[in-house]
Amino acid sequence: MSDVVVPAASPFRLSDEVREALALGRPVVALESNVVAHGFRRPDNIAIAREVERAVRAGGAVPATIAVVDGRIVVGTDDSDLERLGTATEVDKVTTRDIAVTLARGGLGATSIAATMAIADQVGIATVASAGLGGVHRGAQTTMDISADLTELARTRLIVVCAGVKKILDAGLTLEFLETQGTPVIGYRHREFPAFYCRESGFTTQARIDDPHEIAEIARLHRQLAGSSSLLVTHPIPAEDALDGDVIEAAIQQALARAEAERVTGPAVTTFVLRAVDAATGGSAAAANRAVLISTAVAATEIETARAALARGKAAEPVGTGPRGGLDHVR
Repeated sequence: MSDVVVPAASPFRLSDEVREALALGRPVVALESNVVAHGFRRPDNIAIAREVERAVRAGGAVPATIAVVDGRIVVGTDDSDLERLGTATEVDKVTTRDIAVTLARGGLGATSIAATMAIADQVGIATVASAGLGGVHRGAQTTMDISADLTELARTRLIVVCAGVKKILDAGLTLEFLETQGTPVIGYRHREFPAFYCRESGFTTQARIDDPHEIAEIARLHRQLAGSSSLLVTHPIPAEDALDGDVIEAAIQQALARAEAERVTGPAVTTFVLRAVDAATGGSAAAANRAVLISTAVAATEIETARAALARGKAAEPVGTGPRGGLDHVR
């Protein structure tokens, strides 16, 4: 008698709202959960996560915050999930390489942009919103410290909306890396490549596009003709919430020196520096971080709503049947 192969249970848990929206071709915006677990202090973290979701809903789309909960990939966290992510003492920071490990251990994990992209692509969500993209770190010529966010852009076929890269990174090298791997960089209603807290980084995007429907068409054509990479769309922090670049740079330099002296290394450096900058700016950096999250969520919702309308009008590839499998393998 031949061995019977029993299929493994699906690792995905989609909320009913997300599942229905994908099945009907309605706009859905994926959101990372790392900002809930590691981006803000309690209790602001949970309140801000809910505020971002409300901003997506107000624009006519369904928010899908992604996380790993009890060894399952949750796409569309509920209030209980957010409370756990925001209050638990130990929450893994899950990037692409960590997804399987956290799942196998039955753990609780907050997804980075890279992991959020990978999961969104697999279940058929087309648009991801985040605050600051990971990039090429300063000194990467010797450390080779390059965020997995950048390589995930080359693997997925999404629209990713962010406020550029954090100012602690090297914006110029990041743009060079993106060009090398064929990732288009479009500025949404702003020509300059932003730097998270700041509206300018000293570099420009590939093109400025003001109409979300035009961005949706660019994404469709890029996917059809160029193949395998995502479209990166940058949208800056609102002018009234932006911080002074020189002040931030001075705070970053002090924080980096402290991190080196205290032997903070690896992924912990980013969190250490961001919190040190927040302290040095009297809390202004945290307020700017919140403003960026809301702004990019609103921009992503505008673009995703246009994309969904274009897909319905052109009878494009059905939503939920993405290149990594789509809803047919999600139960």
